[in-house]
Formats: sequence, C-alpha cells, structure tokens
Amino acid sequence: MATAASAPAAAAASAPAGNDVENAVDQRAFRDVMGHLPTGVVAITGIDAETSRPAGMIVGTFQSLSLSPALVTFSVDRSSTSWPKIRTGGRFSASVLAEHQTDVCKALSRKSGDKFEGVEWVPSPEGSPQFLGAAAWIDCEIEQELDGGDHVIVIGRVLRMDGGYSDPLVFHKGRLGGYRAPVAA
Repeated sequence: MATAASAPAAAAASAPAGNDVENAVDQRAFRDVMGHLPTGVVAITGIDAETSRPAGMIVGTFQSLSLSPALVTFSVDRSSTSWPKIRTGGRFSASVLAEHQTDVCKALSRKSGDKFEGVEWVPSPEGSPQFLGAAAWIDCEIEQELDGGDHVIVIGRVLRMDGGYSDPLVFHKGRLGGYRAPVAA
C-alpha cells in the first residue's frame, strides 16, 4: 500500500522522462494541468483616461495579497490591448462575476469590437464600470506592476468593496460553471 509520503516518489518514478522539470515545459500541457485548478472569473474594468470610454477584460488570476494594507493581485498577458487602457486611469474595479453572468464574461473576453455593447453596467464609487448582480466588487488604485514572464503582475490597493450577493462564476477545465457547496452529511 502506498503511503502519502511515497505517492509523489511513485508518481515521479512512473512519469515519462519528457515531464522532467528541467526540460522545456510544453505550453499546452501546462495549460491543461493548470486547468484542474478552479478559478474565479473576475472582470477588471476602468475608464480609459485618453478616450473617457470604459475598458475591461476577464482574468482568472485575481486574489487577495495582503490584509494590512489591503492589497489584491492579478496577472495580465503582455499582449492585452485592454490593460493599457485601464492603466491610464490609475484605478480599476474588480467585479467577481456571479454564476448567471456568463454573458458579461463572454463580452469582456472579446478580442475586438466594443466589449461593453449590450452589457449593462453602472459606475462604481470610484467611477469604473461595475456589473449589477456580481458576487462582489472591489475598487482599487494601481499600486505596482511587476514582471511575470509573458504576463504583468498587477498589485492593487483596495479603496472600497462590497460583496456576498450571489454565488460566483467559476472556470474549471476550460468550462464556465457555478460553485456547488458540498452537501452536509
């Protein structure tokens, strides 16, 4: 019988040599493996200071970073055309999308066109687009950006927040869905 301590050793012994960490990591395989980690679906929005138009994108990397001071973080692909527009305002709003907001997710995931066409939003207390019915929202000031390979790691200082309205939208194994709490025995 394998013990918890011997399980990693057994898995490593049976893994093909091509999975050795010292070899180059296959990007598709890496995405597939990371797809086993369920993530929240968060709309990052702001107002483009140059055009006064809303800008937004979807991230699956949003999380808390620090309680004191209250900081959050997410990463964004360097090729993003939305983040430079959001960044111009120095602030952003993070809407934790609710299970019923797949339409908002799909709209803000578009690569071209008006991402806000047909999507209802209201200005947050700090002025960034916010989506009614979201599970939670957090308004932030951009604190710092760090290098993260082909991504930029963004740190935001929390200014205002509220939440607890509905169950979140979740992304898992390439699919959108809702969170289902375990049933008590």
